[in-house]
Amino acid sequence: MHRYPALPAALLALALNAAPARAADTAPTPAWLASWTASPQAVWGADFLFPSNVPAVLRDQTVRQVARISVGGPRVRIVLSNAYGKVPLRIGAATVALADSASAIRPVSLRTLTFAGMPSATAAPGAPLVSDPVELSVPDLARLTVSVHLPQPSPASTFHWDGRETAWIAPRDQTRAARIDAAQPGVQTTTARLLLSAIEVEAAPAAQAVAILGDSITDGASASLGQDTRWPDFLAARLAPHGVAVINAGISGGRLLSDGMGESALARFERDVLAQPGVRTVVVLLGINDISWPGTAFAPQEQRPTLEELTAGYARLVARARSRGVRVVGATLTPFAGALPGTPLDDYYQPDKDALRQQLNAWIRASGTFDAVLDFDAWTRDPEHPLRLLPAYDSGDRLHPGDAGNRALAEKIDLSLLFDQDQSPRPAYRAVLK
Repeated sequence: MHRYPALPAALLALALNAAPARAADTAPTPAWLASWTASPQAVWGADFLFPSNVPAVLRDQTVRQVARISVGGPRVRIVLSNAYGKVPLRIGAATVALADSASAIRPVSLRTLTFAGMPSATAAPGAPLVSDPVELSVPDLARLTVSVHLPQPSPASTFHWDGRETAWIAPRDQTRAARIDAAQPGVQTTTARLLLSAIEVEAAPAAQAVAILGDSITDGASASLGQDTRWPDFLAARLAPHGVAVINAGISGGRLLSDGMGESALARFERDVLAQPGVRTVVVLLGINDISWPGTAFAPQEQRPTLEELTAGYARLVARARSRGVRVVGATLTPFAGALPGTPLDDYYQPDKDALRQQLNAWIRASGTFDAVLDFDAWTRDPEHPLRLLPAYDSGDRLHPGDAGNRALAEKIDLSLLFDQDQSPRPAYRAVLK
């Protein structure tokens, strides 16, 4: 038997007295939760089919953007991205505030962002830059304004092309300006996002997020500008009372297997979904561009993938997600007969492409690969012409749902498929500015 020296009486008393204090100090530590994201893309050249809508270089300019978060909290932090930059990106100053209207902020809510305690920082090439937490109580579904000043000539290398919001690019440091007027000399506007890739909130440890991995239908290509009418936006409004965030990892032109207007889903899955704090479920709505891009102006020399290649790609995503404890919900591909008429992409739809879409949908429904299935095809097709979108849901291009279609998709989803059953509704988080 081992013998240990007796504790001195004073030390023993101290240990005994400390025990209750430690037991009482076991309140769960708050966690960080991804409440909004915009997946980074590499800025393309002037020879691409669509304009980038951003300056080639930013020179002593402020970028101001508005984003509607899903779940609120007492503190926030901001993630900037230099994912595709080749040189360091100098951030001279940055702020966050509650949006008032358009480019205006609520001045009482303005907070200066710091990075490792400093008001300026440098984002390394290929890397994100995360701000320090800032005390700012924000409600569920709040619209936040993030302003970033770039004091040095900075190539625009990383962006999110289809932001569905107006952003302002103004001369000099205007990060603390109450409003940036679009009529002001030197001010430009864009609907792309620059630098800003995520907003995270402090939340309860059990809080969770649903990530939506998709293409332009998820990114909201035909949703009304600045109205938060993408289908993930409507879903976020339904899930916020449960304390469940929704992050949009859609990229217009996104594909499952191959790079498109961004890296393939297989390549960006870790960064845009699995690495986002709080993600417990991912919804996958991808494949229509894999099927339809080959042979069009987007990819005239590419060969269309086979059903086996597409299903193998899905299976790889599912395996990676489950290895991290993340559930995967598959969504069927929506009808697209006659898509994009009168455009350089009016050959996007072909009967043989649709045959492959229907084969893939049958596999999504019946293979058992996914934890659950959302039958977007059945929910959006016209009963009289099942290869077409229901006219009431069609944005007009026969490919993308409009606002009404996006709302219908979100409202048809059984929420119990998306988050843990023991996650009971909570009161909406309401901000109290101090």
